[in-house]
Amino acid sequence: MNQIVTPRTIARTKLTLRCRMQTLLQCLDTRFCRAIALCSTSLMLLTTPHLAAAQDDVTGAWAMAEFGTPLYDESMTHWPYVNPDAPKGGSVVLGAFGTFDSLNSYILKGSTPRMLSLTSDSLMVGSGDELSAAYGLIAKSVDYPADRSSITFNLRPEAQFNNGTPITAADFEFTFNTIKEHGSPFIKSHYADVVAAEVLDEQRIKFSFNTTDTMKPLMAVAGFSPLSVEYWKDKDISKTFLDPQPASGAYYISDVDAGRSLTFKHVENYWGKDLVINKGLSNIDTIRYDYYRDLEVSAEAFKAGDIDFRSENSSKRWATGYNVDEVDTGDIILDTPANNVPGAIQAYFFNLRRPPFDDQNVREAINLLYDFETIKRTILFNQYERINSYFRNSDYGVSGPPKPEELVILESFKDQIPEQVFTDEFKAPVTDGSGRNRKQLRQALALFNKAGWTLSDGKMMKEGKQLSLELLLVQPDGQRVAAPFLQNMEKAGISTSVRIIDAAQYQVRLDDFDFDMISGLLSFFPPPGPELRSYYGSDAADERGSANYAGIKNPVVDELIEQINNAESLDKLQLTTRALDRVLLWNHYLVPQFYVDKHRIAYWNRFGQPETQPTYISYSLTGFPTGWWIDEDLDSKLDLDR
Repeated sequence: MNQIVTPRTIARTKLTLRCRMQTLLQCLDTRFCRAIALCSTSLMLLTTPHLAAAQDDVTGAWAMAEFGTPLYDESMTHWPYVNPDAPKGGSVVLGAFGTFDSLNSYILKGSTPRMLSLTSDSLMVGSGDELSAAYGLIAKSVDYPADRSSITFNLRPEAQFNNGTPITAADFEFTFNTIKEHGSPFIKSHYADVVAAEVLDEQRIKFSFNTTDTMKPLMAVAGFSPLSVEYWKDKDISKTFLDPQPASGAYYISDVDAGRSLTFKHVENYWGKDLVINKGLSNIDTIRYDYYRDLEVSAEAFKAGDIDFRSENSSKRWATGYNVDEVDTGDIILDTPANNVPGAIQAYFFNLRRPPFDDQNVREAINLLYDFETIKRTILFNQYERINSYFRNSDYGVSGPPKPEELVILESFKDQIPEQVFTDEFKAPVTDGSGRNRKQLRQALALFNKAGWTLSDGKMMKEGKQLSLELLLVQPDGQRVAAPFLQNMEKAGISTSVRIIDAAQYQVRLDDFDFDMISGLLSFFPPPGPELRSYYGSDAADERGSANYAGIKNPVVDELIEQINNAESLDKLQLTTRALDRVLLWNHYLVPQFYVDKHRIAYWNRFGQPETQPTYISYSLTGFPTGWWIDEDLDSKLDLDR
């Protein structure tokens, strides 16, 4: 089960995702999802020789890669994982969880829909077969000097918003200024090194940086999608709004029912439909998202035919909830494609701003009370594995004991970090799965005693006060999975409670860091980069609305994050990230949960699909792979009355 840190996490980080040159979510085959990685890390931007030309120390390119060369060159006629002749048209209904009260994903205020990405094209996009490559979209090419102190994007003159106004350099300048002035803390953190956006002419926008010899800020701005300066000239973009703004992408918002549904229609005569990077994508004419505040109700709506496609996040529902006739007849298809996407940490996050969770001994003791093996057997239907890294399923996460190259990085912090960092493999506590974790309970009690807490009359006491913990949730499903964990805490004398609140209240409490513990999932955009400052940096710990939910303030973590952002090679970047991973893990800032190595998708059998699938598949943003299309023959066999 994948708990989301906040209902608007993906929506609020929409711009961030667009700014990471990773293609982990690009199997969704939308322009935004293929641009989510444009602010990733690299000191070496290499272009394929026949795409690049150097003149006066300026490199020009149509495509670029962080390390090595792009997989595809200008001879490409379409992505290999699409059907360039896919039929267009038809409609799809999808389900969304929670609610929304704004369409402004730039600011901190409001709950915004995650699928706004459908309306946004960006300067460059990635492919679904690479983790770190960019191809021109709104920008037909880029120019950058040898010292990488700036980058200039040469825009396509035919690019336009759906209202017919051209997309110009002024629109990107306005976007940059909007982020700097009004952006949420998490979004702003990605552009700290961008000092200026300069309009050179109508089709050229130049970004300058306070850094040299690093690609991070260049890649960040390569992910920009434009706001229409003409549209916003007499409006206040610092406020929430529900009137759709002009769209730069293949879809525009045609209907808004606040908190209930959102409808997107394909832009007639979309300006980018003939670009090779867009062929075979965005094949559905109308996509409607209906909002549900209960995931069980959403699942029942799918089985009733009210929703076409569903990515399942519950092991129980996947194991028991799809035993329906439509699956047996083939009207509903269940599939489990491999999940090759590098993943971030999913965990129970402590709030270190509140005692006693600021005590490492207390945090480690509570970790010992999480009996994953029993939860896996009794609740998760043996579908999940334990997480033991902040950067799982990637070359950036740890495995085994520290390697000599990692120890070289860690040595200068020897007196500031736990001793185990230098000697031991990190592995979350393992039980025998019987549900009687007496050994771990004894170890936990010893750690509580070390922190000054004593078990007295069944209560964990210190200075006359019982240790208490409230788990704050937004999805009711999380209560079932957390129950054994809370029961073990009760056995250790901790007074526990669960509070489930609606999405709006949850967001406010998250922004204000008003919780003891939450269950959540952070995003990971390889290679790791500026987002680490917002996730784990000291400056973000007390900044309202930041993503440092735990409240981590650790100078070693801060220094390692800066070393990551200044890494001079991919090898150095990976080693430093692993060093950071070890420091974070051994400080026990959270209780690692679990992951599944397959996607679980269910859909009504009315779609055509490309024969080849992209390497990296995810369904997190738009909730539907828009490289698919409506197969009229299959669709005609179904009785979906809507």
